[in-house]
Amino acid sequence: MNMRKILSSSLLAGGLLALLFRLAGRLLTARVVPEPGARTYEALDSYVEEQMRRLHIPGASLAVVEGDRIVHLRGFGRARPGGETPGPETPFFIGSLTKSITALAVMQLVEAGRVDLDAPVQRCLPWFRLADPGAAAQVTVRHLLNQTSGLPLWPSEVASADFDDRTGAVERQVRALATLKTGSPPGAKCEYSNFNYNILGLVIEAASGEAYADYLQKHIFEPLGMQHTFTSKAEAKRCGLAVGHRHWFSMPIPAPDLRVPAGSLPSGQLSSCAQDMARYLIAHLNGGRCGQAQILSPAGIAELHRGAADLEFMGVKTGRYGMGWFDTDLDGVRVYSHRGNVPDFSAFMALVPECRRGVVLLFNADPYGLPVVTEEVGMGAAALLAGRPPAPVRLDFIQWVMRLLPLIPLLQGVEALASLRALQRWRDDPQRRPRGGRLWGRHILLPLLPNLAMAGILAALQSSGMIRFFHLFMPDIAWTARISGGFGGIWAVVRTGLILRAAGKYSEPIE
Repeated sequence: MNMRKILSSSLLAGGLLALLFRLAGRLLTARVVPEPGARTYEALDSYVEEQMRRLHIPGASLAVVEGDRIVHLRGFGRARPGGETPGPETPFFIGSLTKSITALAVMQLVEAGRVDLDAPVQRCLPWFRLADPGAAAQVTVRHLLNQTSGLPLWPSEVASADFDDRTGAVERQVRALATLKTGSPPGAKCEYSNFNYNILGLVIEAASGEAYADYLQKHIFEPLGMQHTFTSKAEAKRCGLAVGHRHWFSMPIPAPDLRVPAGSLPSGQLSSCAQDMARYLIAHLNGGRCGQAQILSPAGIAELHRGAADLEFMGVKTGRYGMGWFDTDLDGVRVYSHRGNVPDFSAFMALVPECRRGVVLLFNADPYGLPVVTEEVGMGAAALLAGRPPAPVRLDFIQWVMRLLPLIPLLQGVEALASLRALQRWRDDPQRRPRGGRLWGRHILLPLLPNLAMAGILAALQSSGMIRFFHLFMPDIAWTARISGGFGGIWAVVRTGLILRAAGKYSEPIE
């Protein structure tokens, strides 16, 4: 009897244990079943890692949002040489993603009745002037937001190398526009210019009565819980700012102490982290709301996103520009995006409203100083979010061009040695000296062309001030231009003199 009880109890206990193990197995299995978007995140992670390897980017931070949630955060590589992987709260400079934040601040003031989108900028800034007084009087706040003011691109890029860090740097830069000629009448066409958003920074100050940095902190960063977003590099460094890198001949070199152009703060000098920017994207996906904070009306958010004007770069259409956002069609899917580039960092953010997703990518290097490269990588990430394969990489040739830059001065040196050897042969054997058309065509004019071209490029870069821009964003090109252009100009004169002297030394006709 006791044995039966023991056997019965054992069987019952064994059955219960088996049932419990089975239930536990199901529960554990349920825990590790991937979420619906997990495969997308895995593909996105792999894509980012592949692009980092291809472009030699040391570190990156990624965030994905769906609806009103942050659903994926991931760090890659190193935040600093020999250091840690970037975390969700590691600050990076976000470059022109700043423009979207500036535009949001302006739209807040519009909804508060303090700014009129279609009023002349001179209503807020009576002292605003351009070389053409009539054009300055016609520029409106909307023109600035939509990049249709007529202010040109390249002078604003040169201004990014203005390291005036005294109080009032933005205003001094904008006042200096009094001598600037516009490229087109206000409203005629879209031309991307950092000047537009630097002016808007002053509009925010004039309309709110607060400093630009203080306004953003109080009305955007604090409501959205963006605790690791900064208007000062010093503050960002105290909170673990990643170390930026500049590419030299396609290889990333740390640039921890690069100066910041304070006069360009409203157009591209904020720093933030993946987690904070994810909160920012949630607000844009949800009609201005993130958590309990409503930072703008749904209508205001829609106006920010709406592409108002076609933007062209070197004759190629790059989408429609809204207010701090590019409005583009990605294989039939609407995408609102923006890239950001400073000399040592780059960034990209995108919203895909159709699937209520958003993505932000932060890099601690600026691939070759070219926004189009950042755009290509970012739109590939947006395509994955939209359930589409990334477009084939078209710009990979750029890094090979950068790697081959040292060949230019090297070839110049080879040509110089060859010329000196030819002169020596002519001295040793005057019978070998060329004459007539062969002398002028092959030995004087033809070699002059590449040397004069390099000297001309350097002269153009220096006269326009663009050499300062290249020193910041593409230091390898800048130094190649300086070395090859300087050598080319000097050698063109010296070589021609040597050839003519050698030719004139012997008067007898020699083939």
